[in-house]
Amino acid sequence: MESKAEYDDYLVVLRENVCSHCIERQPGCPPCAPQGKACGIEQHIPELVKICRTTDSVQMEPYIQQLHDKICEDCAYQDTPTCPCPLDY
Repeated sequence: MESKAEYDDYLVVLRENVCSHCIERQPGCPPCAPQGKACGIEQHIPELVKICRTTDSVQMEPYIQQLHDKICEDCAYQDTPTCPCPLDY
């Protein structure tokens, strides 16, 4: 099991490599939560790490399918137009 500090390390790398390209990114972000923006990466980092560690493919599709199966399926935003997750685009 990962500790909060280890997830924080992942967040640093994700913010540099993913959040810097996010089309939903607001001024002063990341992190987005303090700015009032729900972010799928910030909300689901443990699940995202687990998906990356348990999926083995050179293709993106298996990772995207796992994202939908393991995260989106239980997300409170699932059937709303305000999905906070930048990972699909």
